[in-house]
Amino acid sequence: MTASQQRAELQRRIWQIANDVRGSVDGWDFKQYVLGTLFYRFISENFAHYMGGGDASIYASLSDDDERLIEIKDDTIRTKGYFIYPSQLFENVAKNANNNKDLNTDLKNIFNEIEDSAVGYPSESDIKGLFADFDTTSNRLGNTVADKNKRLAAVLNGVAELDFGHFEDNQIDLFGDAYEFLISNYAANAGKSGGEFFTPQNVSKLIAQLALHGQTTVNKIYDPACGSGSLLLQAKKQFDAHLIEEGFFGQEINHTTYNLARMNMFLHNINYDKFNIQLGDTLLNPLHNGDKPFDAIVSNPPYSVKWIGSDDPTLINDDRFAPAGVLAPKSKADFAFILHALSYLSAKGRAAIVTFPGIFYRGGAEQKIRKYLVDNNFVETVISLAPNLFYGTSIAVNILVLSKHKTDMMTQFIDAGELFKKETNNNVLTDEHIAKILQLFSEKADVPHLAKLVDYQAIVDNDYNLSVSSYVEAKDTREVIDIVALNQEIEQTVANIDRLRAEISKIVAEIEG
Repeated sequence: MTASQQRAELQRRIWQIANDVRGSVDGWDFKQYVLGTLFYRFISENFAHYMGGGDASIYASLSDDDERLIEIKDDTIRTKGYFIYPSQLFENVAKNANNNKDLNTDLKNIFNEIEDSAVGYPSESDIKGLFADFDTTSNRLGNTVADKNKRLAAVLNGVAELDFGHFEDNQIDLFGDAYEFLISNYAANAGKSGGEFFTPQNVSKLIAQLALHGQTTVNKIYDPACGSGSLLLQAKKQFDAHLIEEGFFGQEINHTTYNLARMNMFLHNINYDKFNIQLGDTLLNPLHNGDKPFDAIVSNPPYSVKWIGSDDPTLINDDRFAPAGVLAPKSKADFAFILHALSYLSAKGRAAIVTFPGIFYRGGAEQKIRKYLVDNNFVETVISLAPNLFYGTSIAVNILVLSKHKTDMMTQFIDAGELFKKETNNNVLTDEHIAKILQLFSEKADVPHLAKLVDYQAIVDNDYNLSVSSYVEAKDTREVIDIVALNQEIEQTVANIDRLRAEISKIVAEIEG
C-alpha cells in the first residue's frame, strides 16, 4: 500500500468505528478510545514480536503460566519497560471480544497490570497512568455492561481489521494521522483545544527542520508545551536515531494529552529510556532544569493564555525571566514561554516557536521583552504563515526562530502567507512550500515580497516592532491599468454611442414624418 492508500484506509476504518458507536460516545471522548486501542494494539504487537524473536505468533500462543516467562520477566521489564502476558495481548483479547461478557472489566484489569508491571523499575514513571483516559467502565460507553462491551468490541474489532503489517513498517504516521483525522472531524467538540494540543504534521515538519537546520547532531530535543508530542516526533523523522544523542524531552500541563505524548513515544519505537515527558505547568513548575541546555527546541505553546505573572513577585528573579527585566503580561503568557525556551537553549542550538502575531507589535511589557531579544541578538527569523493551517483557529500564525550563535546583527523576516494549498477544512503546507521556506531561511537573501534581511538599527528605529508586514512589502495584486488604452477605448465607446443616437434619431424622425 502507498502512503495515501494507507491513510485513506485508516480514515475509512476510523469512520466505520465511529458509526458503530455513534450516539453513545461524544466525538471528542471517542478520540480517546480509538487512540487508546491503537496504542494497546501497538505495544502488544511490539512486545510479542520482541518476545518471539521476530515472530509475534510464538509468544501469542504461550500460556501465562509458562515457566520461561517467570525466568525472563525481570530482564524483559528492564529492557522494554513493561510486561504483557500472552492472554493480555491485543490479538487474543480482540478475537474473543464479541463473546466476552466481562470485556470491559477484563480490559481494565489488563491495563492496570501492564502499568503495575513497571512499578519499582526505572520505567515506572513513563508507564504509570498511560491508560488512565481509556476508561472501559465509563457510562459514556453505555448504561449497561452489555452496552459497554458491545461498543468496546466494536472499537477493538475495527482497529484489529487494520492491515498494514508491522506498525514500524507503515508508510504513514499511524498515530499522528489518526489523531489528525479525529481532530479535523471533531473540531467543533475540540474547540480551541484542538489547536493547542496538536500541531498539524506539515507545520510540525517545518518547525522541526527550522530548529535542526545546519546541525548534523544534537544532544537532545525539547518541547516545553509538548501536547501529543507531534513536534518532537517530527524531529525523529528528520534525523537518524543516533544523531539525537540523549533523546526527547517535553512537559505538558494537560493530563490527557500528556498520556498521548507518552503513548506516541512508544508508538514511534522510542524506548522509555530515550524520552522524558513530564506532567506539570512549565511556567511555574519547570521539570527539566537538570536536563538543559538543549541543542534543539520546538514548541507550539497555547496562544495568549493567562498566567500569574506579576502577581507572584518572585518570578522576576527567576533565571528564565530576570534577564528581560519584565514579566510577560498576566493576560498573555506568550513571551513567558519564549523566554523559558531561550533560557533552555544551548549556545549552538535553535528554537522554533509558533507564536500569535500580536506579540510582535503590541506595546508595554511585550515591547520591552522584544527590546531585550533584539538588543541581545537572539532573534534570527520571524516567519508569517498562511491562515487556517491549524485546527480550531483560522489565525495566520508566525514562527519565531531564536538563536544564540548569530554572527551579525541582522534579523530576517519571511512572508510565507501565500504558500499554502487549499483543502476542504484547512489550508496545508506541501513539501514544496516547506522546501521554499527553508531555502529562504537558509540563504538569508532579500527576495521581493517574500524575504527581507533587516539591520539592528532599522528595528530599533521602528520601536522594536517585529511584524513581518513592517519589513516585507506585500505584492501589489491590483490590476495594472493602461490609461492610454483605456482613454482610447472610452473615446471609441462614446463615438459608438453618438453614432447609435444619431441613427435612432433618424429612425424616429422617419416614423414621425
